[in-house]
Amino acid sequence: MTTPRALLTCGMAAGPVYVLVGLAQVLTREGFDVRRHALSQMSNGAWGWVQTANFFVCGALVVAGAAGVRQALHPGRAGTWGSVLLALYGFGLIGAGVFPADPGQGFPPGTPAVTQMTTAGLMHFVCGGIGFYALMAAGVVFARRFAALGQRAWAIYSAVSGLVFFVSFAAIASGQTLPAIMLGFYAAVVWIWGWHSALHHRLREDVSWRGSER
Repeated sequence: MTTPRALLTCGMAAGPVYVLVGLAQVLTREGFDVRRHALSQMSNGAWGWVQTANFFVCGALVVAGAAGVRQALHPGRAGTWGSVLLALYGFGLIGAGVFPADPGQGFPPGTPAVTQMTTAGLMHFVCGGIGFYALMAAGVVFARRFAALGQRAWAIYSAVSGLVFFVSFAAIASGQTLPAIMLGFYAAVVWIWGWHSALHHRLREDVSWRGSER
C-alpha cells in the first residue's frame, strides 16, 4: 500500500509540473498569446500532445494526492469532502485531456478568430468547470478545517484562494476575452496551484511529524 506521505508528495508535485510545462509552451509555441488564448488551446496543433499529456499526468498526480489526503485525515475534518473534491479536480483535468479545447482566436496559426464550439470543446468546458468548482469548494472545506484547529493564517489562505479562483473563473466563463481578464485568470491559476502544493506539503509534514512521535 502506498504511504500517505508518498501520495501527498504526488499532489505537491502536480502544480509545479503543470505550471512549468505550461510556461515552456507559452514561450515556445508559435502564435500563442496569453492575452488572448487559454492554455487549454495548446492541445491543438502539431505539439498539442504536450498539453494533453500535461492534463493527464497532472490529473493523475492530483488524484494520487487526494488519496493521500484521505489517508492522512480521514475520518477527521476534511478527510472525506476535502479528498473527494480534490479528486474531482484531478478527474476534471483528465477529462480536459480526453476532450481537447476548441481552437480559436487565431491559434493555432491560421485558425479563424471565431470558431463553432464542437462537442469535444463543450465537454472540455464541462470537465474543466466541474474540476474548477470542486477545487474552489475544497478551499472552503480546508478553510473550515484550519479555522476549527485555530490555524487562522491557513484558514484565510485557503478561503482567499478559493475566492480568487472563483472570481477569475467566473470572468472567463462569462465569455469575456479582454487581456486583463485573461492575464488575471493565468495569475489565479498559478495562485491556486501554489495553494494546492502548499496544502499537500503541509499535510505531508503533519504526517511525518506524527510518524516520528510513534
